[in-house]
Amino acid sequence: MDKYDKQALQVAKEVVIKFIEVGRISPSNFGQNFDVIYKDIVRTITGVTAGDGSRQAVIEEEAE
Repeated sequence: MDKYDKQALQVAKEVVIKFIEVGRISPSNFGQNFDVIYKDIVRTITGVTAGDGSRQAVIEEEAE
């Protein structure tokens, strides 16, 4: 897991916790909401969508 993934995971966790506290997300629909929030955060941080393989291209370019 690279630094972007760790940052996105931490931010997504905090956002979901806050949404649970204010009643916007319930434990029963946590899974579907967490996935959407996490992918949006990854896209915001890196400029690419999680899971589409484009992050690997960015990593390879940075290594060169």
